[in-house]
Amino acid sequence: MDMKQAPLGIDPTVPSVARIYDYLLGGKDNFASDRAAAEKIIKLTPNVRDGVRANRRFLSRAVNLLAERGVRQFLDIGAGLPTQENVHQVALRMAPESRIVYVDNDPIVLAHGRALLADNQQTIVLNGDLREPEAILGDPQINEHIDFDQPVGLLMLAVLHFVPDDDHAERIVTTLRDRLAPGSGMVISHLSFGDLDEEKVREGRELYKKTSAGSATPRSHAQILRFFDGFELVEPGLVSTDDWRPEKNEPRFPRLPGVDGYSGVGLLH
Repeated sequence: MDMKQAPLGIDPTVPSVARIYDYLLGGKDNFASDRAAAEKIIKLTPNVRDGVRANRRFLSRAVNLLAERGVRQFLDIGAGLPTQENVHQVALRMAPESRIVYVDNDPIVLAHGRALLADNQQTIVLNGDLREPEAILGDPQINEHIDFDQPVGLLMLAVLHFVPDDDHAERIVTTLRDRLAPGSGMVISHLSFGDLDEEKVREGRELYKKTSAGSATPRSHAQILRFFDGFELVEPGLVSTDDWRPEKNEPRFPRLPGVDGYSGVGLLH
């Protein structure tokens, strides 16, 4: 996109994490500021493109797993811009009666998602902020679309690292978990440090301070594991994203220098 295509209320000079992610995936729904920020991130951590692609493949595998276990409702918070193999595509392929809610606070994500899914009665796209889980859970449109007394697949992919305070991030997850019925599942992917030294981590944080998110906080394996308190982790547990149940004959990404990401699926009994 060029700056003339910016919707009302959008400052195209401020990079958006959703549009940076879109660019890293090879999408076209991004502005020059997003592309410039993404290129700086690539220079800092050369494996970042592989990481976001691994994250998309993990999403597909995780939704398939939950659908196979009978989950028919999915709440994707921080959904990002539409791309191939979105939650609704995977879930509806497995079970056409599935119901999906996408939540995001980026106006371009909302506009594109609503346009794409205007004729899809099973899927809705709503404005909401992960940092305010009570507001999401109390949204009447969400509660019309999802029955929280039945199992729900809760997805938070590559979004919790935009909550810098550890206690706040844990409270968010706990608030959402406590609303889920037995049989639900939670899917998380999260940025970790990889082989970045302290200086590169600092540079990365400085980059993200200039984006719409305002921060990015890598966390250790132990810190990310705490989000799954109260859940039973599905094998192979919390592992590097590309290592979570790779499909047979699936090409694997080379281990380039840079950040890592951990991913897991937890079940609530």
